[in-house]
This record gives sequence, C-alpha cells and structure tokens, in this order.
Amino acid sequence: MKIFLETDRLTLRRFTEADEDNLVELDGDPAVMRFLNGGRPTPRDEIRSRVLPAFLGYYSRFEGFGFWAAEEKSTCRFLGWFHFRPRLDEPQDGEIELGYRLRASAWGRGYATEGSRALIGKGFTELGVERVFAGTMAVNLGSRRVMEKCGLTLVRTFHQDWPDAIEGSEHGEVEYALTRADWEARP
Repeated sequence: MKIFLETDRLTLRRFTEADEDNLVELDGDPAVMRFLNGGRPTPRDEIRSRVLPAFLGYYSRFEGFGFWAAEEKSTCRFLGWFHFRPRLDEPQDGEIELGYRLRASAWGRGYATEGSRALIGKGFTELGVERVFAGTMAVNLGSRRVMEKCGLTLVRTFHQDWPDAIEGSEHGEVEYALTRADWEARP
C-alpha cells in the first residue's frame, strides 16, 4: 500500500486493482451518486474497465497528482476517495482540481474537509500548485460547505447542457477556487 498523505484521522493511499469492490459499493449507493447522475449505480464492468484503470493511470502520468483512496486510520475502513488532479479538458500550469466522493456513512464527520485541506496544503507547499478549484451542482449544499471550510470561494455559477438532466441541474453548477497567494495570506 503506497501512502500519499496522512491526516489525524485519514490515510490517503494509491488505489490498486483490489479496490474494485470498494468502488462498486461506493458508486452503488444512490445517495452518493445523487448529484453526479441522479442516483444511478455505476456498473461493476464500468468500474473494472474504465474507472479503476483511469484512477491507476494517473500515477504514471502525473507525479503527485491523481485519485487517492481514503481510509479511516483507526479502522482501515475504506471511506471513499479524493482527487487532486490537473484539469483534463484544458490543462493549465499550476491549476489543480480538487474533488471527493465519500460513503454516506462518512458524511457530516469532517472527513471531506480534513482530506481536502491536507491536499490543498500539500499542493501549495510541496507540489507547485498555484490555484485549486472545485465544482459541484449549485444545489449540493454539503459539498459547497466543504469547499468554503477549506478556504475556497465562489468564482462562478454556470449551466451545462447535460444529455440526461437530473433533479437540481436547472439551478446550474458552481465553481470554487483558492490561489496560493490567498492561501498564504490566510490567518
């Protein structure tokens, strides 16, 4: 197990092929998938053939960036994942996307904030990151609150044309961001 980062309560480590069941269970929870696709589970064959290979591919393509399995330190229980990765559609030097997906049983316990803050700190102090951004549906208040607690501020609200619109998508998407300068100037 290759550990990327540890916090007081979390271990963030590289994914392995042995994580297939963890990802199937995570993406099989309608509550977890609500703001991603309306609550539909990701089929196992898609996890095996597309999702997990994409996660694993980051480790060779981007040193220090990618998808990280999140485990509760005290129990070694899989809680979900965080990503800290370059923008795929239009890469910008020093600009990194933050994201997270945690089991519903881990919600409201501060894990998303704890892991996100640790990744942001590592990015700005060790990885040469200049700007961190994150996005979600405008109606995903829980995720928006995590971003705010991590020091990210609302940059814009926008609308995308989704082929399969889900409940709440009519309110749009939001992007939050934090620059290294603003992070360094925080109290």
